[in-house]
Amino acid sequence: MSEVLVLVDHVDGAVRKPTFELLAIAKRLGEPSAVFIGASDKAEAAAADLAKYGAEKVYTVDDAEVKGFLVAPKAEVLQQVAEKAQPAAILIVSSAEGKEIAGRLAIKLQSGLITDAVDVDGDGSTTQSVFAGNYTVKAKVTQGTPIITVKPNSANAEEAAGAGTVEQFSATVSDAAKTARIVASNPRQASGRPELAEAAIVVSGGRGTGGDFGAVEGLADALGAAVGASRAAVDSGWQPHALQIGQTGKTVSPQLYIANGISGAIQHRAGMQTSKTIVAVNKDEEAPIFELVDFGVVGDLHSVLPAATEAINQKKG
Repeated sequence: MSEVLVLVDHVDGAVRKPTFELLAIAKRLGEPSAVFIGASDKAEAAAADLAKYGAEKVYTVDDAEVKGFLVAPKAEVLQQVAEKAQPAAILIVSSAEGKEIAGRLAIKLQSGLITDAVDVDGDGSTTQSVFAGNYTVKAKVTQGTPIITVKPNSANAEEAAGAGTVEQFSATVSDAAKTARIVASNPRQASGRPELAEAAIVVSGGRGTGGDFGAVEGLADALGAAVGASRAAVDSGWQPHALQIGQTGKTVSPQLYIANGISGAIQHRAGMQTSKTIVAVNKDEEAPIFELVDFGVVGDLHSVLPAATEAINQKKG
């Protein structure tokens, strides 16, 4: 059975949930092999976690020549691993960085590329939501090694022990790939909530909040969810752009999406309509968002959300 490479998305060696989801998808296509590019002293712990979720092999690449630069060195490393492994496919998390790595890799390997897939079948066929979510498309790479970026929450992470055989890989990074260097970085202040693009539950607010996100944040915390915002809320200065969901913000695909005080303009729908279950709370029963939802509540979010939060907290208690 051919290997399927999964580029590991991690923070200082801590593997992020979307990587485990990719390993589940990789099993449909072949034998999952993870590619960990990071500090050598973090590789062993990361490999153990990857093995728990089905990685049969873990290529570990010391990032001494990679860190401090933008994505070009990572694309070269992945190219060299792919040329050695000759995989059936390469899966990458569909983040801004992941898509740039995938694009560069596709050129280097002269292979077809599919981005923002929300599902991948065993034969390599993918499902995408395109043109601002107006169409669902089935696509398949027809040249070279399929390179596919997959949105977080497109599959369930499945604990299924793999061999986790560690293979240290030495890559050579060209000088051309090191022409853009990171000179400074400022970590974002932790909110205590899940990362928006990766969260299984997202609670978002729009113009209907009137700028008061207290009820939205209260429900999110009760559910262990991330908080999102519509463009109107961000343009009004109520929330930072990092929380904006939509065509000019982030695209999310959680198991549960709760839209509060959001009309449902196409700009917003493009960023969330691949969510598995959608709930909306809005005072306007004619709001376009209700055309999209699985469950709708016509009412004032400042009354509905606190009541829901209280009921959830009572159940948890």
